[in-house]
Amino acid sequence: MLEQVSGKSIITVDKRTNLSGEEFIKEYVNKSRPVIITDAAKNWPALGKHTPEFYKKNYGHIKKTIDGVTYTMAEAIDRIMISTAENRAPYPFNFDIKKVFPELMADFSPQLVYGKSDRVHSKLMPKQLLQGTTVHELFLGGNGSSFPYLHYDALFMHTQITQVYGSKVFYMYPPSQTQNMYPYPDNPKFSQINFLNPDYEKFPLYKDVEPIVLHLLEGETLFFPSGWWHTTKITEPSITYGRAQLNAYNWNNFINDRYVNWKKKISYAAAPVLAYGAIVGAIMNLMEG
Repeated sequence: MLEQVSGKSIITVDKRTNLSGEEFIKEYVNKSRPVIITDAAKNWPALGKHTPEFYKKNYGHIKKTIDGVTYTMAEAIDRIMISTAENRAPYPFNFDIKKVFPELMADFSPQLVYGKSDRVHSKLMPKQLLQGTTVHELFLGGNGSSFPYLHYDALFMHTQITQVYGSKVFYMYPPSQTQNMYPYPDNPKFSQINFLNPDYEKFPLYKDVEPIVLHLLEGETLFFPSGWWHTTKITEPSITYGRAQLNAYNWNNFINDRYVNWKKKISYAAAPVLAYGAIVGAIMNLMEG
């Protein structure tokens, strides 16, 4: 939604309750508009169950290496609970849920309604095309932590973020601001800007860019479409579920991005991706119509 503030057009993000699947697709996905849905996860078993104590008790032995240091889940959670801006817990402390905690998948359901248009789980979607992204991801963090990069998500995926425990602050910029994000020439999904300490002399256009700041509360779900720049800050112990999503709106960008990535690494497999994407995309359009 566009609003006029001090003569400038800014984008605000709706907060919706009882949003139907049809309206979600029509008003937000197809129009590339983020939205906060207050009740999409209201029946999730994860809410009230997935606490820092739960993960420490049941998965305290699991290890992850961040910046060259290996932490167990128990060690990381102890750090998370006392984390400060001066002594931050390791971040991003994130995991592929299906690989690490597959038995917990049922706790993150029912999923945000996509109906027949959820192409990630389509029978026509080869798993190879999803390499390079994590469909179901868990993030744990503490006060003072932040995601280290301004970026938009891999393979032009849409993103669903549900705050399972605590809260998190999101800073977002629409795709129209891409030139002001100073993306790396060889990795255009990541900004060269240090979000926490921007160099305005080196990146002057960024000085005039106003982020959309969202405080996502426990139990709320944020959806933002593909191509939206974002990063996060955490002000308290936080557990977040993230899911990558794909439908007709971002299908072509997804296929083209897959093609570009594979052309650099396995060129013989790149061209068939475009052909497959066009044929299967047309079939999916008919199935979803």
